Amino acid sequence: MLSINRMDSLATGQISFGPGNPKFPLFPSHLAGCPVTSTAKMQYPLELAFDYEKAKDVRFTEGARSSWQQLLPPLHPASSMPVGFTPLVDISAVAPPQMRDRGVYIKDESRNPTWSHKDRLNKYTISAALLEEASTIIVASSGNHGVSAAAMASRAGLNCIVITMPDVSPAFRDMIVGYGAFPVFLPVDARWPAMRALREVPGTYPVSNLTSVHTGHPWGAEGYKTIAYEILEAFGGKPPAAVIVPTGYGEMLYGVFKGFREARDFGLTDRVPQIVSVEPAARGPLYHAFKSGNETATVQGLPTIQGGTASTVSGYRAAVAVRESRGIPLVVNDDAALAAHAKLARQGIWQEYSSSAAFAALSDIESLSHEGPVVVMNCSTGLKEPPKTMAVRKAKPDLASLRAYLKLEFNFDL
Repeated sequence: MLSINRMDSLATGQISFGPGNPKFPLFPSHLAGCPVTSTAKMQYPLELAFDYEKAKDVRFTEGARSSWQQLLPPLHPASSMPVGFTPLVDISAVAPPQMRDRGVYIKDESRNPTWSHKDRLNKYTISAALLEEASTIIVASSGNHGVSAAAMASRAGLNCIVITMPDVSPAFRDMIVGYGAFPVFLPVDARWPAMRALREVPGTYPVSNLTSVHTGHPWGAEGYKTIAYEILEAFGGKPPAAVIVPTGYGEMLYGVFKGFREARDFGLTDRVPQIVSVEPAARGPLYHAFKSGNETATVQGLPTIQGGTASTVSGYRAAVAVRESRGIPLVVNDDAALAAHAKLARQGIWQEYSSSAAFAALSDIESLSHEGPVVVMNCSTGLKEPPKTMAVRKAKPDLASLRAYLKLEFNFDL
């Protein structure tokens, strides 16, 4: 194992979200929730603790990026894929009228190496696997997480087994295979037993959830803090009024919140933006947890086109982030997501339906606590969505036929 002293990270250990917040050494990573406070009903996640008092020259303004690694997990040299630094795209002109004067921006995570936000998480879960001398990572995923893990593992020289579903999108399947990983196709309910079985093999290392209440890898959400850092940098060190986050288990949501909280605790900002979670109306476990006053909730897996956020159980960290930021839990139906998807496509942004739902949610926000811009997270490209068959009418190449074709098919007069 590489010496942590050779790295810039100020990470000191793992800290539980469970009662009393017990602390643990940085290694080994606790991959099945807190070993002290978890129960059969509730498995508490962990996060990393940092020695913030030793942090030097941390800033979230232009030219200060080199200082951020102090606040991130240790980075193994082989986990070297550049990720992040994605653009903010101004879409104020098509935002709901009550939002336009604020300024509304898409944080376009489709510009990451595997076209999704999961690259930020896996840069650090792969680093942890390397530092713990794993040879093969294992991940249960029907989408972006498995693709990203496959790419990051391959670059780092690790084997990767992706446990996924038989009806996974062809784009996801082809990317997993193309990156050199090994997909294993199982029914959804069989994925986690398979994960636990593979975990028994020496050298294997899970980088996705092992518990019924989502806990995830303690290092993963830390990678999402860089989204907050980048937003602060883009706005001259000032936080936006709100960040709208498509939410499944809530790892990104919590990481974004923690990044802004760190900036506030350093005295570099005066507040944390409101974190708005957005889930499919057909499911929405976090939304229902808030409505029922519970820490987490489990819901029925009703069908939805919002596959990236189609969770049936909420994550504990997500509730913490929404509650402590005085945020807003929202749900969006598929029709609204489809309409938003089409509107954003006219702005040159082709994203997955669950991200389009986050833009649609703007219409449901009556007021915010602060002035300033709003940032909407785009998690991934729409190119990964399952393709639809399309019957096409053939055209003829002469001008009269082309004009008639455009009029008939699209009501467009050339």
